[in-house]
Amino acid sequence: MEEQHGGGTAHGWRYGPPGWRRPDDTEAHPARPPWRSTLLITAFVLVGTTFAAHGQPDRVPLDGYARVLLLAASAPLLWRHRHPVAVAYGTAAAALAYLALGYPYGPVFLPVAVGCLGAVVAGHRRAAWTAVGLLWAGHLLVALWLYRWLPPAGDRRAGLGQEAVVATWVLAVAALAELARLRREQWARERADRAEAARRRADEERLRIARELHDVLAHSISVINVQASMGLALLDSDPEQARAALTTIKSASKEALGEVRQVLGALRAPGAAPRAPAPGLARLPELVQQAAAAGLTVETEGEPPRLPPGADLAAFRILQEALTNVVRHSGSRHARVRFGYGDGVLRLRIDDDGPATGADAGGSGNGLAGMRERAAALGGTIEAGPRPDGGFRVLAVLPSDLREDQ
Repeated sequence: MEEQHGGGTAHGWRYGPPGWRRPDDTEAHPARPPWRSTLLITAFVLVGTTFAAHGQPDRVPLDGYARVLLLAASAPLLWRHRHPVAVAYGTAAAALAYLALGYPYGPVFLPVAVGCLGAVVAGHRRAAWTAVGLLWAGHLLVALWLYRWLPPAGDRRAGLGQEAVVATWVLAVAALAELARLRREQWARERADRAEAARRRADEERLRIARELHDVLAHSISVINVQASMGLALLDSDPEQARAALTTIKSASKEALGEVRQVLGALRAPGAAPRAPAPGLARLPELVQQAAAAGLTVETEGEPPRLPPGADLAAFRILQEALTNVVRHSGSRHARVRFGYGDGVLRLRIDDDGPATGADAGGSGNGLAGMRERAAALGGTIEAGPRPDGGFRVLAVLPSDLREDQ
């Protein structure tokens, strides 16, 4: 089986060993006839039978008819990929005719083995075993009963040893075919598992990028929206305040563009290191300043701990999204952020006094879902909802170990 497909895997085979087709390409891309392997098998059968005949003087000598039957058993292997069932039956019938005419035993079973192997691998197990069973049954019939009327003249009833040899050949064919089938199914499962893992990684990466873009844009656009509204309202009455609002818009949009470029740059070159460090709680003062520019006073309690990069980014994005939601949806202009750390768990709490404005700030409604996904990715939780005394609370619990100070 020598025909090979382009491409390769870590093992150098794209769809299994050389000469095996991809299962779903049977109709769209039929395999080329395996000329070289068929010629090799045919030559081996002819030469091997010639040598084997020297040790069997009681059998009918090889003649032209014998060689035609040997060719008839081997030549159909050219179509074993396109028509595996017909080849399995054809090779078995030619081999049975050869043996029934009393010609010497030899490698005549090899084409039957290869034909049945191809049928089993192609998924036609019943046809393969039926062909092998008919060959065995036909040989038993000839050896135990029809030998009286078939050549060679004076042939005797087959002995137990002779039938044991034939039975061994049949069992060897069955074992080899089943082994090949199981191995191919294993390759198919491995290919499917690799493809599924690749799809899962791609989905996770798309979700991560979408979450990053949402968090970056939601926060910045909320600040821009508030400042634009303020600038429009004060454009005539207080031009200096309007100018300050426009300056804040410029700063927020510049920062958002920078973070978007960083995310998209990582997407275009997944193997390259990012040009800027990922955001973390070290940027808390900057986040508080941006909230102040949007008219929100942020009071912090406790020091943000040093966290591993993944937990640090998640904590920063959760805090950013929570403050963005206060700017968008709360009538309060004051928010409280509290950091607590103990037993390897960071507890991040964001409170505002409300009430909810009920206004549509142009958000997508995915903010809380994104926060929960970030927390869940680290094995943490998010609790978000109204407080009993009014306002709204977001509580993030993120399992993580403190990073040692450098």
